[in-house]
Amino acid sequence: MKTFPLFIALAGTLAASAAELPPIPEKPIAQKKELLFSDNFDHAELQAPWGQVVPTFTIENGALKGTQTRFDTPPADGKPATKGHQAVVGADIPTKNSIIELKFRFAGAQSVTVEFDDRAFKGSHYGHICMIRMSPQGISFTDQRDGGANEEIRAMADDPTKKEERTKRLQGRNVTFPLQLDSQPWHDLVLETVGDTMRASIDAKPVGFLKSSGIAHPTKSKVEFGCMGKDGFFDDIRIWNADPVGAR
Repeated sequence: MKTFPLFIALAGTLAASAAELPPIPEKPIAQKKELLFSDNFDHAELQAPWGQVVPTFTIENGALKGTQTRFDTPPADGKPATKGHQAVVGADIPTKNSIIELKFRFAGAQSVTVEFDDRAFKGSHYGHICMIRMSPQGISFTDQRDGGANEEIRAMADDPTKKEERTKRLQGRNVTFPLQLDSQPWHDLVLETVGDTMRASIDAKPVGFLKSSGIAHPTKSKVEFGCMGKDGFFDDIRIWNADPVGAR
């Protein structure tokens, strides 16, 4: 049903230039333990533990489809302005170290994301911990907990006296690896999250890596998948507990 051809930035805050990109480990950094969750979307509607976080996700032709429905709108007719947000669906699957394997397809989407959250953690906006964002032009890695979503850093944004400190604290929290990825076919993603590192492979090729302190957050209680634009697809999602390679 699905084929897997070709090759993937969104410019993130303080994204590293090509000369500053960290080296990508050639070999896996994590090894699988027990399988925690899998879904191939061979059912008509979303089932537990899935839940809409920001509408709208549906199932179409045996795949999970995301369609952004919230966009920036100015105030009008006495109603306040609204801020746009990508569509997000999530599942409560607690992990510390993990391996996620899935298939994705952009179709008409601008980007798709995989994100870890901990809603009980109050040190970052909405409990955001870390994420990757894939577009047809690149893949970005973000440490949200100790980066842009950190509540202390967010509070510095409107204080000009904190500009230098804020810039320093954001350094190394986000990196974008430029690639080229065809929008229409399906692609395989493997995302390894272990300790304070994340490594991604697409279609069996290592494509990005980030080492940053917030990634090591020990209670990643929720995993979320996002879609910006119309429409992006996910399928055959599998999530394992994991150990660092070489751990006994």
